[in-house]
Amino acid sequence: MLKVRRKGVLILPKRLREAVGLKEGDDVTAEVAGNSLVLRALKPKVVDVDPNLVEELLEEESQFEERRYRRLFQNEENST
Repeated sequence: MLKVRRKGVLILPKRLREAVGLKEGDDVTAEVAGNSLVLRALKPKVVDVDPNLVEELLEEESQFEERRYRRLFQNEENST
């Protein structure tokens, strides 16, 4: 059993923190589910991404934006 202390502070027992891998300074999310309060350890997902693929996608996006701006400027010039 946990007790809500002053200013809403909860102290999680060590066994609970260890069970979900929580350490001092870690972030936790809290949400209401029905009549329950659900706490979840907020752990970032590590994703292995090929840097060459990222570079390729950024280059494609840059070219797309450049073409888009050219069309916009051409339309602007044609309307004046």
